[in-house]
Amino acid sequence: MKMLVKLKNFVTGFLLLHCLWYLGHLFVDARLIPSPITVYSVMDVAFWQQMFLPIVHSLWRIVLSMAISVAIGLGGGLLLAQSKIVGNILNPFIYFVYPIPKMAFLPVVFISFGLGNTSIVTMIVLIIVFQIIINVRDGINNIPEENYQTLLVLGANRLQLFVNVTLPAALHQILSSTRVALGTATAILFITEDSGNIYGVGRFIFNAHSRIDFVQVYAGIVVLSMMAFALFSAIDITQRIFMKWHKFE
Repeated sequence: MKMLVKLKNFVTGFLLLHCLWYLGHLFVDARLIPSPITVYSVMDVAFWQQMFLPIVHSLWRIVLSMAISVAIGLGGGLLLAQSKIVGNILNPFIYFVYPIPKMAFLPVVFISFGLGNTSIVTMIVLIIVFQIIINVRDGINNIPEENYQTLLVLGANRLQLFVNVTLPAALHQILSSTRVALGTATAILFITEDSGNIYGVGRFIFNAHSRIDFVQVYAGIVVLSMMAFALFSAIDITQRIFMKWHKFE
């Protein structure tokens, strides 16, 4: 039943998006917003062969960036929540640094690490890691103290408390923040691949734009959206596997 509801929501969202897209094509300059039919018509076998390597490169960058960010975010959030000393030192720093537009450091990162994967991964991690740290910290801080009492009475150590109480209770917050970070990471990937003139889906889109080939631009956007949706779905599946007790919509 839940799968049918989810499928219905997917189909409804897909159709609504494409209806809005087609209306844009009808009422705005058709050269700027080509028809969905025209865009999908160019996505043949030759197109996917051309896109294979850009997709592989972009997927690798975003998956690696997300993995590093989640690892740092989980460790940092846990440390901030569990250690008052660390929290007192780093919370003011995070509060000050979080609103700073990290994209301003893009030229510095490119000069420091060159035009390559290291720069792109560094920028994505730099931008999304703080929101993961904050969400993990808040998720852990919101766990009621009584959740720990039973295991403490039984003599549980810190590791047992983390595995059996902290991690399961904070997992929803961790995965939810990862979902949000994924959207940000995809946008940063798009910008950095163009800024560094680096092979990937973002570079493909900007190359098509430089040729004023808007059909190819939209085809690239569709591919980038499919990548993001696939990763988003993977997080959703992970959440349902490891959080069977949680009620999902």
